[in-house]
Amino acid sequence: MRPLELDPLFRTVESLPGIGPRLAKLLSKLAGRESAEDTRALDLVLLPPHGLIDRSFNPGIAHAPEGVVVTLEVRVDRHQPAPKGNRRIPYRVYVHDDTGEMALTFFHAQPAWLEKQLPVGEMVMISGKAEWFYGRPAMVHPDHIVALAEADTLPAFEPVYPLTAGLSPKVLRKAIEAALALLPDLPEWADPHLVRRLGFPAFADAVRALHDPRDRHDIDPQALARRRLAYDELLAGQLSLALVRASLRKLPGKAVRAPGLLRQRIVDALPFSLTESQRLAVADILSDMARDERMLRLLQGDVGSGKTAVALMAMADAVESGGQAVLMAPTEILARQHHASLSRMAEAAGIEVAVLSARAKGKERAAILARIASGEARIIIGTHALFQESVVYHDLVLAVVDEQHRFGVHQRLRLTAKGTAPHMLVMTATPIPRTLVLSAFGDMDVSKLTEKPAGRKPIATVTIPDDRISDIVARLKAALEDGRKAYWICPLVEDSEDSDLMSVESRHASLCKAFGPGLAPLVALVHGRMSAEEKDNAMLAFKRGETRLLVATTVIEVGVDVPDATIMVIEHAERFGLAQLHQLRGRVGRGDDASSCILLYHSPLGETAHARLAVLRETEDGFRIAEEDLKLRGEGELLGTRQSGLPGFRLANPAVHGDLIEIARDDARNVLESDPDLATPRGAALRMLLYLMRRDEAIRFLRAG
Repeated sequence: MRPLELDPLFRTVESLPGIGPRLAKLLSKLAGRESAEDTRALDLVLLPPHGLIDRSFNPGIAHAPEGVVVTLEVRVDRHQPAPKGNRRIPYRVYVHDDTGEMALTFFHAQPAWLEKQLPVGEMVMISGKAEWFYGRPAMVHPDHIVALAEADTLPAFEPVYPLTAGLSPKVLRKAIEAALALLPDLPEWADPHLVRRLGFPAFADAVRALHDPRDRHDIDPQALARRRLAYDELLAGQLSLALVRASLRKLPGKAVRAPGLLRQRIVDALPFSLTESQRLAVADILSDMARDERMLRLLQGDVGSGKTAVALMAMADAVESGGQAVLMAPTEILARQHHASLSRMAEAAGIEVAVLSARAKGKERAAILARIASGEARIIIGTHALFQESVVYHDLVLAVVDEQHRFGVHQRLRLTAKGTAPHMLVMTATPIPRTLVLSAFGDMDVSKLTEKPAGRKPIATVTIPDDRISDIVARLKAALEDGRKAYWICPLVEDSEDSDLMSVESRHASLCKAFGPGLAPLVALVHGRMSAEEKDNAMLAFKRGETRLLVATTVIEVGVDVPDATIMVIEHAERFGLAQLHQLRGRVGRGDDASSCILLYHSPLGETAHARLAVLRETEDGFRIAEEDLKLRGEGELLGTRQSGLPGFRLANPAVHGDLIEIARDDARNVLESDPDLATPRGAALRMLLYLMRRDEAIRFLRAG
């Protein structure tokens, strides 16, 4: 049950004064909530401003710089209403001070209201952006108009919040103030020694300071109030991850101690030898699995670093010990690709690899389910179909999850609930910086694959402005005539009026036209709106060489393996994130031939886009690229947290608050060791924190445990 003290903060935004259904909907959009009903006063209390307006600048009318916010003390001279029946001409009010005269301009004005706000002959304070037209100063719709006697009510500094179309800063500010008035007295949940050592203010004081910045320093992420709130958010995250993990660990794992004969047969038959980091990762995983405690390990490896081979070694031991292993992939294409490559590798050890996907229907599906239930199918590969109710395992001891960040925590738990308590190996080809591993996965053991397999050639990467696109098309035509394969990636599916990006459908049509009837049949199209079957067929035709140029959106980003594709063209590369560009580039350079990646950009490039493309030209090290991406864009973008079930932070920034993540992790660990049920007074306060930061799903694990 949510503590009663928090009820005021969980009132819906629609219950705040002045907020009706329309505004509630806009506020829910701003807060990133599914609906207006799910948007609470709390979401406004914890909405951080991202900028500051300085209203302390009072230069006088004649010295007001163009486009700068100024505050002026003026006398009202006269009103000039719009001519009757002509609403397009604005209402003007002329004012002056010792330095000159200015026109205040209002569109769609209400004359009665303006006459009350700006009485002729009175002194008033106005604040807003100064503009100059034909050498005359003006101010369009001043932000503030107050009588001189009330000048002290004008804020010297005003926080700037993110906005959405239809929501004005004034309305948002009013709603935030109404939400802040509901803030109750709350107990302290942070460790008192830590509060003293880091100089943290109390939570309520930090929240008020967040919305009442006194200077530029107050909106800095390293300001004490910001650090306090960032810490609270990180502590809630670490505590919820620790609770989930503790509940996973409560179920004893089944120790896997196999002689390793099947594993050795697979290694002997591989056409390559394992890299040093692959060998170390296998040793770490097998050592974890040999314990009675469940393994929970993250395997990070760049595109093409050989994660699948490492996973197979662990699966072979699971099979040899008499159990079953599953590998869950995020898409049908990937599941089938894993099935093809693992079947080949596992053949040497005589292990049958089954595939279960949503496409299997009727008798075929029943037969696969029967083989899984009897234990005849030892390694099973599939999508999230693997954890549907109808799937019963004979003895599931190892679950491998590929592309971890595409599955939410609940999907992982549902999968692990299938076995008595299978060991878990989580794989990702998105190299995740250490601070993000901690913030997203908590205290998970991590293995990294840092080398590329032997024989992988570097990929030549170049950046080219899109006004030279005809040169690229000519080079591509020659490459196709030469029998080579290439990808062309676009950011959109179809043209839209509000975007200047080239859509994948338009680009496909223009390339077919440029290549002429001879080569046009070799150009295929793949995008996310196609059915799974259409996408699979297009990919298969490309793999077999029936088509040689694949024009696609980022659906091909993860895992598609076509070793003889050697050219990657990415259009509007400046619109993609670094990690995504790196993933896309990793689709080439997988075979024996030299490969190239062409990043087409639209001039002029912004500073961040320029830095991003420069990093990509300089390095192929995914871990360095991920660190740079975190600095340039922040964690939400890097992992696509909206779609991923990963925590996207509102108050904390892992790139800035890395030190606080470590402290929060240690604190969460200590709390659960000394107070596993959160039953002490501090434990009760921490439960409140979990509710406040919307991490209360973790409290279920306390009860379930």
